Amino acid sequence: MKSNSRPYFRALAICVSLIVCVASAALADEVKVGAGAAPTENVFNKIKEPMEKAVGLKLVLVSNGPVEALKELDQGKVEAATGGLTFQDWMALMEKEGYKISDTGIYKYRVIGKDIIKVITHKDVAVKSLSKEQLKGIFSGNIANWKDVGGPDLPVVVVWGAKIPGTQNVFQKQIMDGEAYTKTVKEAETAADVKDKVSATPGAVGLGPASIIDSSISTPEIPEVGRPITLITKGAPSPAVVKMLEFISGEGQKYIAK
Repeated sequence: MKSNSRPYFRALAICVSLIVCVASAALADEVKVGAGAAPTENVFNKIKEPMEKAVGLKLVLVSNGPVEALKELDQGKVEAATGGLTFQDWMALMEKEGYKISDTGIYKYRVIGKDIIKVITHKDVAVKSLSKEQLKGIFSGNIANWKDVGGPDLPVVVVWGAKIPGTQNVFQKQIMDGEAYTKTVKEAETAADVKDKVSATPGAVGLGPASIIDSSISTPEIPEVGRPITLITKGAPSPAVVKMLEFISGEGQKYIAK
């Protein structure tokens, strides 16, 4: 009985080892990324499923905005942080938010895409185009009614996304020339939440990446506001991040372009 049991236990040990190896491989084929609105909407939501099917790499996306993404990168909670702004502007944003970075040289960064920021309005705001000066007036609070820019007699309601600071900083820099945003806003979270609240609120206006545009809102013509989509790692990228970057720069382009 004792001698007959040895092959059984050897086989059992092999099965356990195989299960452990498979579980480890499954964990290794996962990449966790912190993201702002621009990379979430323009890159990761588009490549997530195709990448998993093509190369077996599962993407775990934490869409908390670029500030939280970098903090979580520093804490080791994510393998990469991504945002819709340049590396230099990102570092300045962290400083502005009170997050001191003593040595920016610890980070490696690369541009993985680009984004165009759009102004979105409720469909009852029948304004076909807005100039830079009009946009400054609307988002600073100096223009409080749409009739002042050729629209209906409706109060302007600025919808503010708490988790899209990269979008707001770029718009503030390129359109508002650094002028402060109005403090009288309707609160929202992500870019998708901004769109939902704009579509549901008469007179509402907000900001978001071009990829969120659909028939539920209107998009007046504005001067072009563009920005790079930047990915940051702490030190050299992990093998999983490298695998993801290879997919993004290769096969992933056909999905990102849509």
